[in-house]
Amino acid sequence: MKNILIVIDDIEFKYFEFNKLVTNFWFVYEYLRRENRVFITLKNELFQKRNIPYALVFETHIVNNDIIKEKEAKIKCLNDFDTIFFRPDPPVDIDYINASYVLSYVSEDVFIINKPSAIRNINEKLYVNEFQDIIPDNIVSADEKIIKEFLFEKKEIIIKPLNRCFGSGVFYLNDKDKNINAILSNATNNYKTQVMVQEYLPQVIEGDKRLIYVCGEIFEYCTRKIASNNDFKFNEHNSNTLKPTQLTQKEKEIENIVKDKFEKDGIYTAGLDVIDGKIIEINITSPCFFIKEINEFYNINFERIITDKIESYSNALKSTLITI
Repeated sequence: MKNILIVIDDIEFKYFEFNKLVTNFWFVYEYLRRENRVFITLKNELFQKRNIPYALVFETHIVNNDIIKEKEAKIKCLNDFDTIFFRPDPPVDIDYINASYVLSYVSEDVFIINKPSAIRNINEKLYVNEFQDIIPDNIVSADEKIIKEFLFEKKEIIIKPLNRCFGSGVFYLNDKDKNINAILSNATNNYKTQVMVQEYLPQVIEGDKRLIYVCGEIFEYCTRKIASNNDFKFNEHNSNTLKPTQLTQKEKEIENIVKDKFEKDGIYTAGLDVIDGKIIEINITSPCFFIKEINEFYNINFERIITDKIESYSNALKSTLITI
């Protein structure tokens, strides 16, 4: 029996029940099904006594095929856990960063997904630039002139805030738009806040693929995320906006391109958003694995496949530490 801790998002904690659309609940459920002790907490419940990391945690249980959390919190030393998942949703603000500092004091015997330094040092939007051969052209700037030059060169662009998720604050813009100044001013907080500006990929009309990376492997099971509500981007998680799809040969090769860098940086789980074989974003904070939909599309138990992979990797890692 192992002790597992999952740092979840505030909204998931507030409405704690087995919501099958939420990846974190699948992790809770699967680890409990394997007869482990599973605890949850929030990033603001992490704390230290001198150099020892602790958290106020809530134990979870399966009751009538649902999951519940105990009402009373326990104080537990983070060094007493076997595996810690750090998965609150962005924004990666100062509270997020401070929580990562506490996790940095956890013993190296504990497997933390993803590594605190990776969460702290890597920006999900900027990180694509580590893989220049398989990304769309882009700039990062708050400067009006620089962004407009890129816009008029590319004709169509996508503007993304650097620290949000689920399509929040993302704009499409073309060089004929009558509201260029207003959109750029809004997106950059009146030209004070850097944004990522990517060239527009026309294939987005068919949706982008979510490639699921876990401990060195990109799984063959993946989904295509389709835009909804007259938008150009996926921003509504339901059965109408997710479709089964197959990896192309080019997409299969992405695994070999990214895995060494991911391993070096301490990224053990990620969701790669891909259009036409190009990575547009690498989600490492709380990537959604669309487990409910993948189970239905492929008639599998994807949560078990993912957990098997994590457990195998964790056991190998700990064997290496013991040998050293």
